[in-house]
Amino acid sequence: MEKTVANHKVTVVDHPLVQHKLTLMRDTETALPEFRRLLREISLLLAYEVTRHLELKTVSVETPVARAELPLLAQQEPCFITILRAGNGLLDGMLDLIPAASVGHVGLYRDPKSLEAVEYYYKVPRDMGERLAIVVDPMLATGHTAVAALEMLKRDSAKDISFVCLVAAPEGIDALHQAHPDVPVFTAAVDDHLNEKGYIVPGLGDAGDRIFGTK
Repeated sequence: MEKTVANHKVTVVDHPLVQHKLTLMRDTETALPEFRRLLREISLLLAYEVTRHLELKTVSVETPVARAELPLLAQQEPCFITILRAGNGLLDGMLDLIPAASVGHVGLYRDPKSLEAVEYYYKVPRDMGERLAIVVDPMLATGHTAVAALEMLKRDSAKDISFVCLVAAPEGIDALHQAHPDVPVFTAAVDDHLNEKGYIVPGLGDAGDRIFGTK
């Protein structure tokens, strides 16, 4: 479902299974193994949506019954760009769907006082300009981390970029699209607002801590 948030177009993946699983993930009583399993399942479903418009070409294939002209991806498989560390939680399900995809890593952390993104690691494939880059991070909160990651990718010639998250705040969507209006956002939910600490409300807490059991 395409939704308008602060005058920006966002695709909200409102499939009943996505919404059901996300609600279970939000619950503070959901244990670590279950949280990880649900995240893997949702990320696969999100990957279906963000790759819906990949271009196809026709190739000739000999099946066990007959030769046929059939569809195949026209370009290389997409590249997943994970924003460390929480973005890694979305990778497993997406790689289940596209096992041949390459993976890039962007290391950014949010300064607790300024809430600005600080870079500490960056490693991506060389051919960023030749494929769809799917940037993944569970939460789009202030948007500072996402904006910084997208700027880094564009410096490496990435042109076709999408951003995928579990939960977004209106403030984050606005910040991302103010800086990168060409980058579509795909999410399972757009929540109400950010609190004074920059956390999404109602959200699901710190995604990284809940994925890796560090809190």
